[in-house]
Amino acid sequence: MSGSTKTMSVVTVGALVVVTGYTAVLGSNGWLWFGWVVLALITIGMAASRGR
Repeated sequence: MSGSTKTMSVVTVGALVVVTGYTAVLGSNGWLWFGWVVLALITIGMAASRGR
């Protein structure tokens, strides 16, 4: 994995922690989860394209 892919992975995991914490404290927000899914898909796409 390149440095940018590792950084995106760390950001994605950090965002998951933040969104989960927000959900636990304030209740679910669909837009936050949608944003996290988009971020995760971008990260997976970066990892897949770097692997080729």
